[in-house]
Amino acid sequence: MSYYPPPHNQPQYPVYPGGSPQPGYHQPPPPSGSPYPPPQTNSPYPPPQGSTSPYPPHQGSYAPPPGPPPSHMQGQQQYPPPGGYPPPQQYPGYPPPGQYQQPPPQGYPPPQQPYGAPPQGYPPPQQPYGAPPHGYPPPGQHPPQQSYGPPTPPSPGYVPGQMAPVNMEGEAEALRKAMRGFGTDENALIRILSRPDPLQMATLRQTYDRRFARNLVQDLEKETSGWLRATLVALARGPLEQDVRQVFRAIDGAGTKESILNDVLLGRSNADLNAIKGEYARLYRGRSLEQDVFSDLSGKTEQLFRFVLAAQRAEDSAPLIPQQIEQDVTDLQRATEGVKLGSDAATVCQILATRSDGQLRAISQTYMQRYHKPLERVIKSEMHGHMEDALLTMLGRAVDRVKFEADALEDSMKGMGTKDELLVNRVVRCHWNRDFMGQVKRAYAQFHRRDLVSRVKGETSGDYERALVACMQ
Repeated sequence: MSYYPPPHNQPQYPVYPGGSPQPGYHQPPPPSGSPYPPPQTNSPYPPPQGSTSPYPPHQGSYAPPPGPPPSHMQGQQQYPPPGGYPPPQQYPGYPPPGQYQQPPPQGYPPPQQPYGAPPQGYPPPQQPYGAPPHGYPPPGQHPPQQSYGPPTPPSPGYVPGQMAPVNMEGEAEALRKAMRGFGTDENALIRILSRPDPLQMATLRQTYDRRFARNLVQDLEKETSGWLRATLVALARGPLEQDVRQVFRAIDGAGTKESILNDVLLGRSNADLNAIKGEYARLYRGRSLEQDVFSDLSGKTEQLFRFVLAAQRAEDSAPLIPQQIEQDVTDLQRATEGVKLGSDAATVCQILATRSDGQLRAISQTYMQRYHKPLERVIKSEMHGHMEDALLTMLGRAVDRVKFEADALEDSMKGMGTKDELLVNRVVRCHWNRDFMGQVKRAYAQFHRRDLVSRVKGETSGDYERALVACMQ
């Protein structure tokens, strides 16, 4: 459920002050017959040792590109690629009813009871998983189901203060040299900033700021311009601060930039959402992200984001109970096609905003089996506008995150004109996990019948083009 899957064999970095925030995304491996290639045995990275991210660990899904490690990493201490998104979801098939139970994340013991009693050391939750925010009645009488189990960890880069124990003095000096004096060496900036993972970027940013008594992000903003500047600044900020800045931009001024809001907040883990809310309050001096978002929305869409920002999704480790899946499918059908006039949006929002990715995949499969139509089509026919787009984002990321992101990249380029802000942020977001980026490129080639890098080159030019291409390599 985290935005980025955990890096392979990530070393233990300093812990979050006061304790880790709640967790991120975690997904099962694709089934046999998956349209994507199986993992290669000559991966340049060590296998994952456990879940640590906004990205769940890769468990036999898309393989990183074969061959030696990137040239810029040779001769250096090898750090795993940044965590990205969970492995692609079982596309196009899903497990039959009665087989929804997924194995717990690597390193965690399996649940001991059918309802997922918490392991020793974890207190029981205060309410059933998916309970609506205070003031909202439950949409239906569901069997008791709880989110016991270890929480999904935050994505790499979503624990404030966490950095990689690497020496970035050389990179910091090269960045300063590229921006010192007359003219700017854009190629050097692109080369240096497109390489680090989230934790290495945090180290580089701190090293630069401390060594030169300057601010790396501010220097980049002064020395570059246009969409090149937007790309380099997004990289230098790291995933957490960039998410926070994008949320503020989405709701600042007249109107709401709905696509940006959806990209950042939907389909995220509890841990990542809590990290985003905390960093928002820090950067904007105590302002509440929830209140700022709610004041910019209204009606049913506001209600949806109240469910989302409550950060009460079922954890990835929670067991999948067939009876609960069946009940959710029944409630969704009654709330959409079963309503004579309009739809019961609150029920649909509550289910999609509070179930885990694994539960939503099972719900999607069961809906198709029972009613012989995809849940996605039902949402398109029953919902409209921002509500429709938001629900489709939540469902799409749960069912097959890799394909969803490939489609989102195409959407930012198709038609008249390029949606550059969306393109920059979507490329950079995928870039934080190189394995995931490779999976997205392969999915894009399969579903859109063209090469993603070539497609981006055709929509951009100059240093801006070179920066995006570097992020996709």
